[in-house]
Amino acid sequence: MISVFDYTTNMAKPWADAGYKCYCVDIKHPQGISRDRNIVRVGVDVLDWLPPRDEIIFAAFFPPCTDVAVSGARWFKDKGLGGLIQALRLFDWSVKIAEWLGVPYMIENPVSTVSTYWRRPDYVFQPYEYGAPYYKKTCLWVGGGFRMPKKCPVEPWQGEKIWRMPPSEDRAEKRSETPIEFAEAVFRANVRILEKAA
Repeated sequence: MISVFDYTTNMAKPWADAGYKCYCVDIKHPQGISRDRNIVRVGVDVLDWLPPRDEIIFAAFFPPCTDVAVSGARWFKDKGLGGLIQALRLFDWSVKIAEWLGVPYMIENPVSTVSTYWRRPDYVFQPYEYGAPYYKKTCLWVGGGFRMPKKCPVEPWQGEKIWRMPPSEDRAEKRSETPIEFAEAVFRANVRILEKAA
């Protein structure tokens, strides 16, 4: 599988633990390719990279959202057009690669202007609906036979921890981190379909 714009590798971990080779692509990884058991970190600008199409059975994309998320709308004018253009370019690349692969895929972003420029998301969820006890409204655009996992909600006792996170050097990475509980739910929902098809 591939998980693109994935610095933490959280989305890939359940697949890797089950024995699948996982490509985690992010420009923040050390340049080049490094491998840790089943997780292959690819440090590259995605616009200069193509996945090994014949190896991929599932794809996840987390394009940068800083310049399109509505939570930052009050700063859009200060950011200018460059950030918006690049954010939409990376989202568009994700859509094109996902469709080119022809496998089940998901593209994740928070509530954003992507809905205005392209289309509404297929699914909207909160982490607490999948076992991570906090709020962070998240959108998914899916295709290729992707199966949305069944909800198994817990009490969101950590509330809005994402929004209240104090400043730090790695704040952006922490705020965008995929809840491992959701990654595991997506894995369980989709691996069964893929194994039946094999």
